[in-house]
Amino acid sequence: MNNPTFSKSKLFGAMASLFTALFSGAAVANEVSPGIFRTPDESFLALKDYPFEPNYLQIENLRMHFVDEGPKHAKVVLLLHGEPSWSYLYRKMIPILAEAGYRVIAPDLIGFGKSDKPALQSAHSHSGHVEHIKTLIEQLQLEDITLFIQDWGGLIGLRVVADMPDRFAGVVAANTGLPGATGIRGLIGYPLFLAGLWWQGSVTWEQLQSQPSFLKWAAYSQSVDDMPVGKVVAVDIAEADPQRQSIIDAYDAPFPDARYKAGPHIMPKLVPSELRLNAHAWIVLEQWQKPFITAFSDGDPITAGGDTAFQRRIPGALTQPHVTIRGAGHFLQETHGPELAELMIKFMAGYQTPGH
Repeated sequence: MNNPTFSKSKLFGAMASLFTALFSGAAVANEVSPGIFRTPDESFLALKDYPFEPNYLQIENLRMHFVDEGPKHAKVVLLLHGEPSWSYLYRKMIPILAEAGYRVIAPDLIGFGKSDKPALQSAHSHSGHVEHIKTLIEQLQLEDITLFIQDWGGLIGLRVVADMPDRFAGVVAANTGLPGATGIRGLIGYPLFLAGLWWQGSVTWEQLQSQPSFLKWAAYSQSVDDMPVGKVVAVDIAEADPQRQSIIDAYDAPFPDARYKAGPHIMPKLVPSELRLNAHAWIVLEQWQKPFITAFSDGDPITAGGDTAFQRRIPGALTQPHVTIRGAGHFLQETHGPELAELMIKFMAGYQTPGH
């Protein structure tokens, strides 16, 4: 060895890290490249209600997972999840849509599900997610897409629609939005939001549940060192539901420990981070004549009333009656998946047939 002292220090450092991991209860991270974590396949073996074969797409140094079910030459349904869920959220919708003759694509956003997880929060951005989904569409050569969006799936998906409108045939928007602003509001909107987040201060789970709002949710996401992802997504599932714990475990499965959770932690803070780019997307959306339907829950405190902006501003939404999903919360796919799938099939029957 040319530098034995340096080599010994590295060896001792590695031994100390291993000792800490073994005896502190922390899992040894599966770091596939510097700063990129990949959840081991074994973490998903217990998911008995998620039988879909995995598919992967390489996007630069990141591997994106996606579900691809149904006839490969049929009309395409693209299902985009939000924060902090993953494609497991669509497990009740995918079989119904595939059996109806559609090709169903459900990706995991980078940082979520079976996709790779950059460890640095700075590696996650609104525009970055938009580019990832655009790459997926281009690489799979998807056309005539009917898009289903919820939560961050809408912030990302609507930007994708605006960037490549010819690829899409229709949109179903559920519990989502796209905040946009130009001029001085576009410049200072995000700094003001960050100031409000700072003023909100630390928020506990109990405080979030007692007074749920988007600002409190964003503050909570910045207050916890290790977000309880499963508990967050299962917030609308009754405590007495015998499946509740297995559902929580399924949403926790992609995240062996806090090192994998940079995406879930930062995404709430990024919602109004690109107001001017969102406003530019609205220029396209306000000319959108293709079918566009809103299907919002009656029990979601985060996005309540957000459907009106779509109905007012998007021409294609004027031809479609708004649908209220009764008895649903924020993650309506979890509790009302079959109802949403049937809604989509009925919606798509008005402008396309499943096969080519």
